[in-house]
Amino acid sequence: MDDKNVLDRIHGLVDEEHELRQQLAQGKLSASEEHARLKELEEALDQCWDLLRRRRAAREVGNDPNAEQAHAVTEVEGYLQ
Repeated sequence: MDDKNVLDRIHGLVDEEHELRQQLAQGKLSASEEHARLKELEEALDQCWDLLRRRRAAREVGNDPNAEQAHAVTEVEGYLQ
């Protein structure tokens, strides 16, 4: 996955987040449904941003950015703990 693919994925997830909020406002889904899916989207976004940062860092130090792979949600979400 190259940087463009990661950025495209990020934009797609953000678009889905906006769509969820519209659906909630229009009464097309419940707050609990929106909350559950938003949590999944936030985790996926965190994974994507983490991968993009690691790809850029690898490139800066002369390493192959394509060697970087997405880390598990549990790992990415546990960085600050």
